[in-house]
Amino acid sequence: MTATKRIQLRAKKLSDAREDYEWQIDPELCRLDAAEVLTMSYKAYVAEYTFEMCYPTSNRHEFSIDTLDGLHIGNCVYYNINQAKSKAEIGIMIGNRDYWNLGYGTETVNTLVDYVFNKIELKNIYLTTLEWNARAHKCFKKCGFSECGGLNKDGYQFIMMMIELEEWEKRHRADGPVIYQSNPQ
Repeated sequence: MTATKRIQLRAKKLSDAREDYEWQIDPELCRLDAAEVLTMSYKAYVAEYTFEMCYPTSNRHEFSIDTLDGLHIGNCVYYNINQAKSKAEIGIMIGNRDYWNLGYGTETVNTLVDYVFNKIELKNIYLTTLEWNARAHKCFKKCGFSECGGLNKDGYQFIMMMIELEEWEKRHRADGPVIYQSNPQ
C-alpha cells in the first residue's frame, strides 16, 4: 500500500497470524497496549483471524508494518472513524523488539497519519497512550501530536493526544513531505 525509506504498510494477510499471535500472548507487549494476554489456542486464533479477514468492519483498517525486505515487524491501524466530525483514532505496535528505539515507530506513525489525512481526507487524528509510556509519548510528540486530555478506562490512566490537518500541513511544509509511494490495489 505505502512505502517509505525503511518500511512499508500493507494490507494484513493470513501469513501475519503467527507473529500477531506471538505478540498477543507476550505479557510485556500486552502491558504496553493495556490489553489482556491472549489465552486462546493458536488454532482458535487462526479461525477468528481468518473470519475477520473475510468479513472486515468498515470502521477499522489494519495494516502490517514490514521492513522493505518483507520482514513483518508490527501493526498499525486507524479506526473509530467519524466522517461527520472528520476524525479517526490511530494505534501502532512494533512487536519485533529488534526494531525498538530505532525510529521505526516514528516513521510508521508519520506514514499512517499522512495516509489518513491525504487518502481518507479527515481533519483530526487522535490516539490514547498509557500515561507511564514515555517512549510512546516521545514518538507521538515527535510526530506532532499534542496532549489534549486524559482518560481513565478499565483501571488504566491514558493520555489523549491529537493532531489536526492544519498543524500536520504546517509541519510538513517546513520539514518537507513524508516520502511514500502508494501502490493502487
